[in-house]
Amino acid sequence: MKWPKRFSGFWGMFDMVRLKSPEEIGKIEVAAKIVAEVLFTLSEYASVGATAYDMERVATELIAKKGGTPAFKGYGGYPYTLCVSVNEEVIHGFPLKEKVFEAGDIVSIDCGVVKDGYYGDAAKTFVVGEFLNEKDRLLLLKTEESLYEGIRMAMAGNRLGDIGNAVQTCVESAGFSVIRDYVGHGVGTSLHEDPQVANYGRKGSGMLLRVGMTLAIEPMVASGHYDVELLEDGWTAVTADGSRAAHFEHDIAIMEDGPRILSRL
Repeated sequence: MKWPKRFSGFWGMFDMVRLKSPEEIGKIEVAAKIVAEVLFTLSEYASVGATAYDMERVATELIAKKGGTPAFKGYGGYPYTLCVSVNEEVIHGFPLKEKVFEAGDIVSIDCGVVKDGYYGDAAKTFVVGEFLNEKDRLLLLKTEESLYEGIRMAMAGNRLGDIGNAVQTCVESAGFSVIRDYVGHGVGTSLHEDPQVANYGRKGSGMLLRVGMTLAIEPMVASGHYDVELLEDGWTAVTADGSRAAHFEHDIAIMEDGPRILSRL
């Protein structure tokens, strides 16, 4: 789950980055792998006639079975386990029964889990059936590719701007736009920790990356312009021009030998 970068008051609650021990990284990984299992399981529900609520129900049951707790539910007043965003919905879409999937829909699922006091947070975007056009296929391909380009730069001695620049370069080279109003974040004993991890930036700028930092890197990409609007529910962010969007996210730890992805099976 992401919070707008412009909500400076929220981010102001975090005034430092706390480096994690190997033991703490292991605990984050336990929570993150539950999230990864949820996303893997939900892939089969990205099908014609299924609903976002089907995903919500399955995710809630699976998280409980694994001994975790939904990290999003109740966080800042958010009422659900998942965020399920469809087509022009960028993030924070409600997993509603009336959100019935149709062929060609682009469905982004964002999930968070807390277990033993440590958080995992990841997201993945699926297509329902076949892509309607080549642009949609390329949108998902390049958004996921940009995630791994960002992760590749998450090494001790680099800077936050190197991550953002890698994501932005990959996305914009394909003719798409990086969402600016929402950013990634640190993760650990809170769902959102310092630092903010923007998906755009200048090489060599920003905070120095150090061993023990744990980050949620998460490109949110629009096929049109990056401006977004909030729906009346106060949560769902949609592209202002109605263009489709995609969202991929991993939790990573910066280790001596480079970035380690914590949120994959």
